[in-house]
Amino acid sequence: SILYQETDGLHGNFHPASYREIVASPEWSRRLEKTYTAGKWVPRRWDRPRCELDCANSSDALLMNIFCYPGVLDDARFCALLGIERGLRPYFGFKPKLPLANGHTDQTEIDMALGSLLIEAKLTETGFQKAPIDRVLRYQSVTEVFAVDELPVSGGSLLSYQLIRGVLSAHHMQSSFVVFCDARRADLIEAWFRVMRAVVSCDLRSRLALLTWQELASVVPASLRGFLEDKYGIIAD
Repeated sequence: SILYQETDGLHGNFHPASYREIVASPEWSRRLEKTYTAGKWVPRRWDRPRCELDCANSSDALLMNIFCYPGVLDDARFCALLGIERGLRPYFGFKPKLPLANGHTDQTEIDMALGSLLIEAKLTETGFQKAPIDRVLRYQSVTEVFAVDELPVSGGSLLSYQLIRGVLSAHHMQSSFVVFCDARRADLIEAWFRVMRAVVSCDLRSRLALLTWQELASVVPASLRGFLEDKYGIIAD
């Protein structure tokens, strides 16, 4: 993947207006320091630190490009698409502190919280991770929330582990949970629907949703829409 860096106050992975807002906010700018997990494979990795949001394929960077853009969360059409009130401030890397059966809490991280809305974002990732069944069953409310036998399994592991944790977080916090992904990724869309089908509660299921980046692009300002098309190939619906 291409890795960008800041030069003269600009960053190749970000729309200039979004980047100015990010670096001006101590809370948001800390997200730029998120460790790049593939950093050890980068040629000349000792030259400078590489971070997750430097990566051209970073879904976190895409999320921040949109939600840190000036005024986007004051736009009535944008907020109506998300079903949220205007003027909210996003919190990136939110930890819902899911309760475990042993009385402890998990350090699960949700990509973004926006009021009572929790968001998981995907771009080019191959999937939503998988985990041994025992690891999933350690969550306090998993058998209350899911028909566990209906969850997708492969080779003794549960698939879509991130989505399962996201649904459990929505249950725990009495919030909504939406997945953002590319409309061209039918595999990710189907994976999300398979998890939703296993949710027992109709009320909770009604608080789960899918939005594509293309749908979001249709209600953002023209400058940001052009950036999303040029950089990511995301063309507004």
